[in-house]
Amino acid sequence: MSDATDPTGDNDDTEGRIYDSASDHAFPDERLNEVLTYINGDAEIQAYLSAQNVNPVARKQYNDHGEKHIEIVRNRALCLYDLLKEGGVTFNGARQQGLDEADEPVIVALAATLHDIGHVVHRDDHPYYSIPLAADLLDRVLPELPFYDVAEAVRLKGEVLHAILGHDTAEEPLTLEAGVVRVADALDMESGRSRFPYEQGGRGINTVSSQAIEAVNLRPGDSVPVLVEIEMTNAAGVYQVDNLLKAKLRDSGLEEFLRIVAVNTRQDTERIVERIEL
Repeated sequence: MSDATDPTGDNDDTEGRIYDSASDHAFPDERLNEVLTYINGDAEIQAYLSAQNVNPVARKQYNDHGEKHIEIVRNRALCLYDLLKEGGVTFNGARQQGLDEADEPVIVALAATLHDIGHVVHRDDHPYYSIPLAADLLDRVLPELPFYDVAEAVRLKGEVLHAILGHDTAEEPLTLEAGVVRVADALDMESGRSRFPYEQGGRGINTVSSQAIEAVNLRPGDSVPVLVEIEMTNAAGVYQVDNLLKAKLRDSGLEEFLRIVAVNTRQDTERIVERIEL
């Protein structure tokens, strides 16, 4: 299965943006690709991804947390994971549970897919509602996959739930797999994410600051494994970078592996902020 489409609809550059199952990767990808095919064909999972957007967008006028958000976060998470693996980073979640290296991206993909389903209950405290809902789904899904016996399914389930919980800044990720999901969640910050609440009159700082972010790309870094390049059109985008992304990166376990550079690309007015770097 290939996710090689641009979920934002406004940038043809897929480098560091889209996970393509047909490409070569720095990790064993066969197991992951089969799981992605399963996810996309599972009616219950897809129903959750649609239903979970009602509370944040329609009722709270908050940024998108539905199917498009999940697609972007999963793509970014897998691209980030791939670059980290290419840079020689050793992951600990699957390994410490006695699982295979091939299970690392499965943990990342499943957690990225299910991390926000708690929004069907409420926007507030949604990570804690996501845990029991995701646990029920995993109890059904994992036995249907051909890779895991009972003990392995229990261990994988625990790692996925840990990564889901860890995407909340109030919690501490204890694995790099969880750290990848946490940071990838913040990397969905481009203007398309705030389109619906903005059109409906939502003008909170999350919505307005998202409107200022033009593009986010992940590339191999020179001194670190990953360079995150962010293009913004006005200073409001600083909130997304310095408040939201910085908060997610803190205590993620990935701080030493990422360099984040944000540049104000607008040329027609005096720029309050030209460049920031984390």
